[in-house]
Amino acid sequence: MAQLLPCDSEGVCMVCKQKPLETETLVCRTCITPWHVPCLPIVPTTILDWECSDCSQPVDINHVADVPTPPIAGDLVSAIRAIENDTSLTDEEKAKKRQELVGGSSKTTAEPNSRRSNNGLPDLFDGSVNCSFCMQLPDRPVTTPCQHNFCLKCFEKWIKQGKRTCANCRAAIPAKMASNPRINSQMAAGIRMAKLERLQGAGGSSVPKVYHTVDNDERPDTAFTTERAKKTGKANACSGKIFVTIPKDHFGPISAENDPTRNRGVLVGDTWEDRMECRQWGAHFPHVAGIAGQSTHGAQSVALSGGYVDDEDHGEWFLYTGSGGRDLSGNKRTNKNQSFDQQFENMNEALRLSCRKGYPVRVVRSHKEKRSSYAPEEGVRYDGVYRIEKCWRKIGIQGHKVCRYLFVRCDNEAAPWASDFSGDRPRPLPIIEELKDAVDVTERKGDPSWDFDEEKGCWLWKKPPPLSKKPVNTVDPIDGSKIKVVKPKAKKASFKIKDRLLKEFGCNICRKVLASPITTPCAHNFCKACLEGAFSGQSYIRNRTTQSGRSLRTQKNIMKCPTCSTDIADYLQNPQVNREMMGMIESLQRKAEQMEESSEESSARSEEPSDKSDENRKSGEETEVPKPCDSSEKVSEETEENDVDPPEKRRKGADGKAVVNAEEHTDEAVVENK
Repeated sequence: MAQLLPCDSEGVCMVCKQKPLETETLVCRTCITPWHVPCLPIVPTTILDWECSDCSQPVDINHVADVPTPPIAGDLVSAIRAIENDTSLTDEEKAKKRQELVGGSSKTTAEPNSRRSNNGLPDLFDGSVNCSFCMQLPDRPVTTPCQHNFCLKCFEKWIKQGKRTCANCRAAIPAKMASNPRINSQMAAGIRMAKLERLQGAGGSSVPKVYHTVDNDERPDTAFTTERAKKTGKANACSGKIFVTIPKDHFGPISAENDPTRNRGVLVGDTWEDRMECRQWGAHFPHVAGIAGQSTHGAQSVALSGGYVDDEDHGEWFLYTGSGGRDLSGNKRTNKNQSFDQQFENMNEALRLSCRKGYPVRVVRSHKEKRSSYAPEEGVRYDGVYRIEKCWRKIGIQGHKVCRYLFVRCDNEAAPWASDFSGDRPRPLPIIEELKDAVDVTERKGDPSWDFDEEKGCWLWKKPPPLSKKPVNTVDPIDGSKIKVVKPKAKKASFKIKDRLLKEFGCNICRKVLASPITTPCAHNFCKACLEGAFSGQSYIRNRTTQSGRSLRTQKNIMKCPTCSTDIADYLQNPQVNREMMGMIESLQRKAEQMEESSEESSARSEEPSDKSDENRKSGEETEVPKPCDSSEKVSEETEENDVDPPEKRRKGADGKAVVNAEEHTDEAVVENK
């Protein structure tokens, strides 16, 4: 009996092992499989509605209809015929439904009690990336050159059976990949994030985490050590109770309203035993780092503690050196030698942002500052708020560029070393000789946010202070002696996870989301256009000739992967798009757009009542009685044209007027010792 075999994925007949012409090829109308006409035992009389022997078997349609399961579970051929006979579908929709039936990803095949849910993986992947062997999401996914994905164990088991072709399309698998398959890390990361989202959506957690925390009310009044401490003293000490009700990104002085314990705030001249006690009162929260701030929010405080030899302290003004430039790898926490240039990034950028906006910066001086005449003899002292007027970069004493900042005092209280009782007045800037050779000089162009008011005779906020993004310590309304932490409301975590999922699928060349993704045999992902453009103009083989003109044997050109040193010349001859990964990315992008639209609609609805409240506030401004001047007073003014960030939200200030605040994003950065 003659064998009935179709043509393979490359168009070669599996019976005669020859590639037939298009005129000798017949396609089944049900399964769309090509067949070689001369190799068929019976030549068909018509080619319009021809079906292969696999699809033309008699089927009891009534029996299939009585089965409660979907057609794909009972009879694949009847389901495909039903799709073909549906006149309401286009050819593209019919092809898509046929692919869903054959691939097992149809939504109608999912059981009601299936482990998949609408809140989990089907929303993102819809089962299209399942391994063809175990029909589950690939565990340690491996992508073949034909862009089909399998579990690593399933793929290795397939190879051990002596198979060297893809289980889906019968394409050849390279010997190098068969012996050493590489895991597609980007697809694994996307699947991992999707599983995490499903668990978080269900209110669970994949791995329970244990945190050792102590509430602020349960902490002692001083720094303490636990049984796990390895060193004596405060080397491994924990911070004591925080006594003030300010967030960690609070700008400006700490007023009496933020001091429920003493009801006086933090005053100039307050001294503490060490940095651990200083942070309990909010003057400078980091107990090691010399700069407290965020690169996109600004700097709140600095500590003068003998960090750099370039620092110059003149009391009412000083030159401050930024962080960085030292090799702190390994155990070199106290390295004093600078080995590379400083850049305006992380904490240095936070100081430069405070310079541009004119924010007040709290300054504490430590007894460790031995080169200054204004440092305290012992402990740590709060010396008021300063404003950064200029910043630049110059070659430091150790031969590398350092970031420099000019701090000028602008506090309503007198300095600890001053003999008078009045605060600071606007003073001319000192002449800085090193500015002649400086680069990257930055000066404030607009009006500062913290400035002197001539009418009231004090320093105050001329512009609204930036909104806090950190948890705020508030007084417990039931027990006034306790301070509780209130965290600001965050956006939905699902929207952030969608963004992280999209970032996982990034091209290694253009660093953007993959478009027409292809996976190389070395398991690196690129956009098809990017990878082809990287090797454009290069031929697969190189013709060689001798000096006499005699032709030599052609030589294959080595085309290394842009990410590693693997030769992918053979793969570049016919790169295929990873359709499964492309479907994942498109699904994620649609989800992100839907989440963004829904968030915009909700924010628009939330802003409507705020507009009415603003009108009520404006109507009541005429009857408000102004309060005396205070350093923490909030003043509302029109935003100048040279403001970088326009206001977006309104709130009620200390004097009862409507104050417009601009929200800014903050981030944390790793800082060095000062």
